[in-house]
Amino acid sequence: MSMSLSNVKNVMATSEVCAYLVAQAEPSSAVQRQLIERTRALGGPAEMQIPHEQGVFLTLLAKLVNARRIVEVGTFTGYSTLALAKGLVPGGRVLTCDISEEWTSIAQEGWKAAGVADRIDLKIAPALDTLRALPSEPVVDLVFLDADKPGYQAYWEELVPRVRPGGLLLADNVLYGGEAVRADAKGNALAIREFNKHVRADDRVESVMLTVADGLTVARKC
Repeated sequence: MSMSLSNVKNVMATSEVCAYLVAQAEPSSAVQRQLIERTRALGGPAEMQIPHEQGVFLTLLAKLVNARRIVEVGTFTGYSTLALAKGLVPGGRVLTCDISEEWTSIAQEGWKAAGVADRIDLKIAPALDTLRALPSEPVVDLVFLDADKPGYQAYWEELVPRVRPGGLLLADNVLYGGEAVRADAKGNALAIREFNKHVRADDRVESVMLTVADGLTVARKC
């Protein structure tokens, strides 16, 4: 039986609802709060940091797939990297890619303070170069994309073959502030719109788009 859009259950994300939702997540640690404050001090770029409840979700997903090998594209100040590292099985590793030594220096201090630095491999280089240098075997358990939006499709194509069956690929900002829904989207919003179309048509994965933060796609490798 088909369901019309009028029957879809939606809850208006008021400030009260958002505060309630955040309160249901595991509380942030002192190190996480310090990392949030240091990132806020950067000004405008701070908007690139994922919210705490999304970090809790990343940790949970990593635990659900018993992640031993995680690849992240887009480190920034390391909040998501920290969340992913917390979800690793013993002996697991996160490979995270970025091009900013300034922002990732903040990340490295946070990882050390949280006791997860020994689980993280940071590569400062164009992400495509790093991904193409990885072994071609499908051994990656989880991927998190949160970098330059025009690069998403290229990162996706490098990573899907390297993810094991049953592994997860996560892509952030897939609503792009709501702009990705527009047929006349331009710039980064258009890049995200095209990426979403690409993922939806990819028969190598099963995917769903969630209204977590700025939109999060969760795809399972078939």
